[in-house]
Amino acid sequence: MSETLELLLLPFRLGFMQYAFAVTLMIAVPMALLSCYLVLKGWSLMGDAVSHAVLPGVVIAYVLGLPFAVGAFAAGLFCALAAGYIRNNSRVKEDTVLGIVFSGMFGLGIVLYVAVESDVHLDHILFGDMLGIATSDLVETGLIALACTAFILLFRKDLLVQAFDRQHAAAIGLPVRLLHYGLLAVLSLVVVGALKAVGIILSVAMLVAPGAIAALLTRRFGSMLAVAVLVAVGASIAGIYLSFFLDSAPAPTIVVLMTILFVCALLWQAIRARAIAQRADGPAMPR
Repeated sequence: MSETLELLLLPFRLGFMQYAFAVTLMIAVPMALLSCYLVLKGWSLMGDAVSHAVLPGVVIAYVLGLPFAVGAFAAGLFCALAAGYIRNNSRVKEDTVLGIVFSGMFGLGIVLYVAVESDVHLDHILFGDMLGIATSDLVETGLIALACTAFILLFRKDLLVQAFDRQHAAAIGLPVRLLHYGLLAVLSLVVVGALKAVGIILSVAMLVAPGAIAALLTRRFGSMLAVAVLVAVGASIAGIYLSFFLDSAPAPTIVVLMTILFVCALLWQAIRARAIAQRADGPAMPR
C-alpha cells in the first residue's frame, strides 16, 4: 500500500515535474480568462494567428541574440495589429485576413528557421518543453501571467461590453480602440508566456477550449470565467500527471483532456436541452 502511494505521489516530488506544474498553472489562468473573451467575440482564429505568427520573431531574436520572449511578443503584436488594421480599412472579411496573415507569418518563420543554423530544436518552440523549465523561465512566465491576469480582471466589465456591442461601448464613453488593441497586446503577451510551457501550436487549444467549455456549461459571464479557469487548471494538472505515467508529452495530453471535456460538455448540453424540450411539450394539465 505504501509503495503504491509513493508511486502515485512521485510526480509531485520530482523537481522538474514541480516546475512543469508551476509554469503551466501560471499560464493557464490568464489563457482561460482570455479564452472567454475570444469565444464571445468570435476571435478564436485570432489566437491561432498570433500563436503561429510568433515563430519568425523567435528566429530573429535568436539571430540578434535577444531573449525569445522579446521577438515573439513583437511578432505576435505586429500580426494582431496588422490584422486589425487591414480588417478596419478594407472590404476583406476578418477570417480571410487572419488566414492570410498567420499562414504568411508561419511560413516566413519556417523559411527563416531553415536558413539559420542553430542548436535550437524546432519541436521545443512548436510544442513546448515544460519538463525543461529553468528558474528564469518560471520567473518570466509568472510576471507575464500576473500582468495579463491583472489587465483582464481590471477591465473585465469594459471588455465584456465591448465584446457584445462595440457601438454601445463607444456611445457610453468607453475607450473602445484602447480596449481593442489592449486585448490584442495581452493576447500576444500570453502566447509568449505559453511559449515555454505548451509551445506555439498547442497554445491555440488553451486559448479556445476553456472558454468554449465554460460557454456550454454556464449562463452568466462571471460563472463562465470561473469555470474556464477551473477547466484549464484541472486539465493542466491532470494532463501533466497522466503524461508522467503514460510516458507521453505533457502539452498534447492536456489538449486531449480538454477535447474530451468539450465533448462531454457538448453532450451534456444536448441532453439538457432535450429534457427541457420534452418538459415543454408534455401533456397539458387537466383543468
